[in-house]
Amino acid sequence: MPRTSRVVIPNYPHHVMQRGHNRQVVFVRDEDYLYYLENLKEWKRELGCKVYAYCLMSNHVHLIIDPGDKIENLALLIKRVAGRQTRYVNRLESRRGTLWEGRYKSSPIDKDPYLIACCRYVELNPVRARIVDDPGEYRWSSYRHRAGMEMLDWLDRDPSYLGLGKTNKEREKRYIESLKESIPKSEWDIIRQAVQRGQLTGTSRFIEEVEAEIGRRIEFRKQGRPKGDKK
Repeated sequence: MPRTSRVVIPNYPHHVMQRGHNRQVVFVRDEDYLYYLENLKEWKRELGCKVYAYCLMSNHVHLIIDPGDKIENLALLIKRVAGRQTRYVNRLESRRGTLWEGRYKSSPIDKDPYLIACCRYVELNPVRARIVDDPGEYRWSSYRHRAGMEMLDWLDRDPSYLGLGKTNKEREKRYIESLKESIPKSEWDIIRQAVQRGQLTGTSRFIEEVEAEIGRRIEFRKQGRPKGDKK
């Protein structure tokens, strides 16, 4: 069966997930994580992409990326960063072969109301995996930046985050509070299934608008709104 072509939308955030080959460990040492982030920073600037959120787990990564005007830059960014990581690990471990699954997964995100929900999903990965009790305890995600615990000058502020308040302190406070709320399992399921299946993360209206723009139907399961959205 032929692969379904990936849907990429210019100037929209995309939830990207890439796993290690056969779910093998990708990151072992602190230097492994740091090397990946340095390359992510370099290539996002080189290609003019925006990175809104990330979480590097031991055997997979989650990223929220806006490719900008050129949709091909999403694939190019992932290819460059993943390729460098493969060569780096192969050289360290005197091995050959691929480090990653053959094809990364991605899902375009409806900016309102799903962008904040997707960032929350990404940054709570270590908590769901029971690695830490609080997302601020995990070094390898964007949470500490968004919560005001540290500053990453290369990470972009997404429009939904900026809409949380008029000042950085107000945004940080409201974002921290949103991650402490009880989040329904249905929200996790919608986001996880969308990226796993290469579907859109959004409302039916958003999906219809994208179908009209790209000129083809997109198979999707019925999706609602994340918790807290009253529109």
